[in-house]
Amino acid sequence: MKRTTLSLIAAGAALAAITSVAAVAAPEEGPATAGRAAQQPVERSSLLCPAPSSSELAETTYTAYTPKTEVSAGSGTAALVPAARALADKDGKGDKGEKDGEGKGEKDGKEAKPFLAVKKQGTPVTAEENGSGAPALIGLAEGGLAPGWSAQQTTVFPAGAGRGLHGLGCSAPDTDFWFPGASTAEDRSDYLHLTNPDDSAAVVDIELHGKDGALDSEVGEGIQVPPGSSVPVLLSTLTGKPQTNLTVHVSARSGRVAAAVQALDAKLGGDWIAPSAEPSDSVVLPGIPKDATAVRLVAFAPGSADADLKVSLAGPNGALAPAGHETLHLKSGMTTAVDLGELTRGEAGSLVLTPSGDSGKTPVVAAVRVLRGKGADQESAFIPAARPVGDRATVTGNAAKGTHLALTAPGKAAKVRVTASAGAEGGTPATKTYSVGAGRTLAAAIPVPDSLKGTYALTVETVSGGPVHASRTLTLSGDEADGVPMFTVQNLTDDRGTVTVPAARPEMRVLLD
Repeated sequence: MKRTTLSLIAAGAALAAITSVAAVAAPEEGPATAGRAAQQPVERSSLLCPAPSSSELAETTYTAYTPKTEVSAGSGTAALVPAARALADKDGKGDKGEKDGEGKGEKDGKEAKPFLAVKKQGTPVTAEENGSGAPALIGLAEGGLAPGWSAQQTTVFPAGAGRGLHGLGCSAPDTDFWFPGASTAEDRSDYLHLTNPDDSAAVVDIELHGKDGALDSEVGEGIQVPPGSSVPVLLSTLTGKPQTNLTVHVSARSGRVAAAVQALDAKLGGDWIAPSAEPSDSVVLPGIPKDATAVRLVAFAPGSADADLKVSLAGPNGALAPAGHETLHLKSGMTTAVDLGELTRGEAGSLVLTPSGDSGKTPVVAAVRVLRGKGADQESAFIPAARPVGDRATVTGNAAKGTHLALTAPGKAAKVRVTASAGAEGGTPATKTYSVGAGRTLAAAIPVPDSLKGTYALTVETVSGGPVHASRTLTLSGDEADGVPMFTVQNLTDDRGTVTVPAARPEMRVLLD
């Protein structure tokens, strides 16, 4: 099934980025500042959201937000557009020749109305779409609405495979992704969604690594992702033998894509699996819920060397080693899975993996699958290894009830500032500062906006101290979830609001695309 997406403007010269490309446009006139590098607000950023569901029963809410930024408070645009509609507009075809369900451009080549557009800093916007028609979206933000622009899609599956709450932060295109925790087991239907924002086709290789090493699959080599399209790939079609625990490696040999895995389980619900942080010798998996009934750690060493890791759970009172799982040995190129049971036991915590003894610093990737509930009422979500919050991280789609924030300082103690924005339909922002102890996880009491109406956004800023890792959990319960403890977890990572430009050229305008 093909879903098209709008082509985005590729940036020119690369500065530096992890999940996106930073580029410079022609400099504007202004004084040069010599002697040290300068932080500059980005002036263009892009986001891609895969199609959330093929189920007619699904209910999807999209949210978008740009935080207030003193250094970039000017005017700008930030809009998400349904994929096929955007391409139709670019080609000047309007809705001519478009098939039902693949987007509706304006006639006579007129520009289509955005599906979801941020109007000003500090106020989130929302849109809803139900059934299988909920579109893949592409977005471009420019000017004062580009720094920190973030978006989220949240879908309720009331029944069927994958039943539960599925959440995913929309992401920028990149060229390399790791997904520990995927599966081709009989009860699982995992789809890898690849979205190409550019004018030319992307060529992608998909590698599957099981418990015994790489799986032979010529089908996964050289997959074409057409220009401006979103392509779902059913992982079980890439290999003949079911694998309960997999690590998926996605690499673009040409072009760029956004990638995410949607895990649909016939018995345990489902959720999106976001990419793990890039391979590192130490990783943090933040915000495992306090009422988790089962936690499975899936880890992988992609290099040529084995890895020996120390496993610890950073809780509210310090770090403890899970009984019987104090260390973990990873054989190079082989996926290792460990069931940790009811790990948190009433207190939210974060798993921290670090090199053990003199084992060396071998890069690894990791994720955990978390279950809540018992028996037939179980639901699952995934937490991949997270990058630090950095200067500021933003997450949208929060509600007055059922929103939980976990903050972890795996090394030095830290101080962070959390701001809850005004609601999409009204309210007053609220801010609170927290201290996070060294090696601890804090379940923060979120400062809910006064007179809140609608969903709101959260920003987390590092004020002082060591790196902080964070995640946000959304929950549904009671009648709205038919008795199933539905939940989804998203990591908070740097929202790319600013980048460092060379000392000799602080006046350069920065683009993230």
